[in-house]
Amino acid sequence: MAANAAGGLNEAIAHATRLLGADPGGALALARDILRAAPGHPHALLIEGQALRLTGNAGEALSRLAALARGQPRMLDALWELSQVASATGDSAQAVAALESLTRQQPAAANAWFLMAKELRKLGRTQDAWRADLSGVHASSRNPELLKAAVAMNEERFDAGEAILKAWLQRAPEDAAATRLLGEMIWRRGDLTEAMALVERAVALAPGFDLARDFLIRLLLQANRLPDALAHAEILVTSPLKNPGHDLIKASVLVRLGEQAPAGEIYERLLKLQPNQPQVWQNLGHVRKTLGQQAEAIHAYRQAVTHQPTMGEAWWSLANLKTVKLGDEDVAAMESALASLAPDRREDIFHLHFSLGKALEDAKDYAASFRHYEAGNRIRRAMVQHDAAEFTAEVEATAKTFTAPFIAAMGDGGCPAPDPIFIVGLPRSGSTLVEQILASHSQVEGTMELPEMMIIASRLQARVDEGEFPDFRTMIASLTPGDRLRLGEEYIERTRVHRQTGRPLFIDKMPNNWQHIGLIKLILPNAKIIDARRHPLSCCFSGWKQHFARGQTFSYDLTDIGLYYRDYVASMASYDEAAPGAVHRVLYEDMVRNTEHEVRRLLDYLGLPFEPACLEFYKNDRAVRTASSEQVRQPIFTDGIEQWKNYEPWLGPLKAALGPVLAAYPSAPDRAS
Repeated sequence: MAANAAGGLNEAIAHATRLLGADPGGALALARDILRAAPGHPHALLIEGQALRLTGNAGEALSRLAALARGQPRMLDALWELSQVASATGDSAQAVAALESLTRQQPAAANAWFLMAKELRKLGRTQDAWRADLSGVHASSRNPELLKAAVAMNEERFDAGEAILKAWLQRAPEDAAATRLLGEMIWRRGDLTEAMALVERAVALAPGFDLARDFLIRLLLQANRLPDALAHAEILVTSPLKNPGHDLIKASVLVRLGEQAPAGEIYERLLKLQPNQPQVWQNLGHVRKTLGQQAEAIHAYRQAVTHQPTMGEAWWSLANLKTVKLGDEDVAAMESALASLAPDRREDIFHLHFSLGKALEDAKDYAASFRHYEAGNRIRRAMVQHDAAEFTAEVEATAKTFTAPFIAAMGDGGCPAPDPIFIVGLPRSGSTLVEQILASHSQVEGTMELPEMMIIASRLQARVDEGEFPDFRTMIASLTPGDRLRLGEEYIERTRVHRQTGRPLFIDKMPNNWQHIGLIKLILPNAKIIDARRHPLSCCFSGWKQHFARGQTFSYDLTDIGLYYRDYVASMASYDEAAPGAVHRVLYEDMVRNTEHEVRRLLDYLGLPFEPACLEFYKNDRAVRTASSEQVRQPIFTDGIEQWKNYEPWLGPLKAALGPVLAAYPSAPDRAS
């Protein structure tokens, strides 16, 4: 008889539980029937509390569940239900108390930790909330579903991983760890926008999720959303789990924003705590170099290679200080480092080759120097993607688009702001010198090589690549005056973060923008464009032996760089023909030989009065991030104009690639050539 009674009670409990979702009123009535038959039955009391919450009687539910939790402190379902009702009624203190009891007994309950973090924030206990979020993430990391998804991601089985995570998030939509993992998976598939939205949601769900915030900052940097990245970095460094990596990522954001001095302070503070950090020494060296503090930069780079003799990038950073010459001891140290490195250490190896190339060039051993430059470039070229023929086709499509009739047919439009001055050309063409001269004028602010125009252009090109338009010309022709105004305003707004003074004009020195001058004039008709040009052999060889950290994939092969220069000359000649006078050309050789005359011509083009400070540009202490940062802090010298002649025996591939461009310089070759 007793067994039959127990079985009936269990069946009634199960039935009441099933009713909760579809008929909470019926579940409440059945639970009370059970309690009349079995007063104080814990599961019936739990169903009663749940049903009261679902029928809108939160106050009574809270009272019942609190009593149940006191009487059954190890009943985890009761504690969880109590915490939810307490949260819903605004009783954060009681919610936290219930959750603390629950998580002590079941530390793997991720959802309990995350809810606790929210309630702790309501109570103003921010640091405790942060720790609760971190505990929730730790608990989630042991979730078998998430572990399976992570394995799938690492094996690049993205479809399988996404399916696992999306199914899990259907059941647990507020799981911050699963949301962040899905964001990373989608980022690895190449969708930055969707990935960023998911990681932002993960951080919103669990503000103390440090790894998610760190990842979000990196995504924001990738998207060039620098103010947002800094805001998150400022939060990250306040984490109760102190991590030097948080300070480093904040410093990297500050560097991207041009805030070199505060970034340097972070590096120095970290080095005082732990001097044996070659990467931090190198970062500090970059800051000191940019600020013109050459002695301090040399010291920092020397410290980096002292602590890690095989650190190729630090050696290259030291060699790349144009006013530093590495001696015999340095050459021996680099050769020893090179001999000790395993083949898979390609980054260190090619940096050491470039460094040895520079050291041996300074020693006038040009044959050995060339061998090292060639070895470094060969390794680097194998690590990047650049299709010279495809690039030429893109340049030709642009040139064929922006003809005089096409420009006339597009008519007026774009943002009328006169603020931007674009300096375009190839790297190592003298563009930093032009920038430094102009930035010494009271009306002009120097910024840096800004990526915003390239981001806009890439977004437009994607519309062709994705099939929305059949070709580039059709896509550009589709831009209405309103579209052009919006795009121009976007550029002005996105670059505002880089402007630190009240000067009315600013410089964008991204050299690759020569590919987009037609677009620039469509969306910013009053912008000025300066083409900084240098003798093709001098410019191309200087670029080939200058290792660029990123963005110049054409520069690691003499043929590639020669063809790139040839495409550039053809493109600029085409636009000169379509829009005469729109672009002002500065020849490096003329600038260094007849500086004042060329500066006056430049200022006349910009509509600015002559200022003597432009001739004393080397006294300007602004931050300069390019490879010419030390050179532009000295008066003009002509020593570098014909350095390529020391390597002429080996420049046959470059001369062949340049073809008629070489003989025609400084003019463009005839179209028939």
